[in-house]
Amino acid sequence: MQNIDPVFILQPVTVIIIASALLVYWYSKRRFNPMVLAYSLVAYAVAIALKYAVQSIPTNIVLNNVELGVYYGLQTAIFEVGLAYLVAWYAVSHDKLERKDAEAYGAGLAFWENAVLLGLIPLISLVAYYSILSSNTPLAQTLYDQLNKNAPGYFAPVSQALGTVAYGILERISSILIHSAWGYLCFAAAYLRKKRLFLIALPMGFLDFLVPFEPNLGLPLFEATVFALAVLSVLVAWYATKQFRKTTENKTATPQS
Repeated sequence: MQNIDPVFILQPVTVIIIASALLVYWYSKRRFNPMVLAYSLVAYAVAIALKYAVQSIPTNIVLNNVELGVYYGLQTAIFEVGLAYLVAWYAVSHDKLERKDAEAYGAGLAFWENAVLLGLIPLISLVAYYSILSSNTPLAQTLYDQLNKNAPGYFAPVSQALGTVAYGILERISSILIHSAWGYLCFAAAYLRKKRLFLIALPMGFLDFLVPFEPNLGLPLFEATVFALAVLSVLVAWYATKQFRKTTENKTATPQS
């Protein structure tokens, strides 16, 4: 019986390492309050729960790609970006988080999506698949039949599997970048009390508009486009928060009495 290629395990492992390393980097640089991870978890978990709730509502409406893209984009913008701002506003206004927690807030959103939901959970599943299929049991045969029917890509040749894994890692890196960008902007908006920064972050949720077009664009072009837009979002966030960083630099430079 053919087993899944263990190369697929590289994707979640790599993504977990990248998302975790980003948090380690910001902790070494900012010494952020670990509670920022709890606040980012609340923002992310509630947003995902609301998205699942909305998508589970039965409907007979058939949407074309553009309408479906707008539907996905609105959900992400309203729920994920909107809640990222609301939670940051609550934490900042109640003195639960400080300026040093800004970058970690965005990195935290990226961590929960990519290292946990789309990293750790798939990793556990893949290890379980590999272990079960390595055994000569009726369960292994049942699992093989199910995977071969519903996810035949797991049994693809190594060269094809490596390509799939590479694109999957690139997609998760794009996700890490975009979550970091809008999370940072939302925190800065709450800290500076400038809703303009939140309005800059809001359209970043519309990156999900592209999801229905992936079959038309093809995987290479789709992932390259998403990555380019994610990088652009980070640059926009960095440029838009010059005042935010300048405030921090001034505070750091001010002698303590």
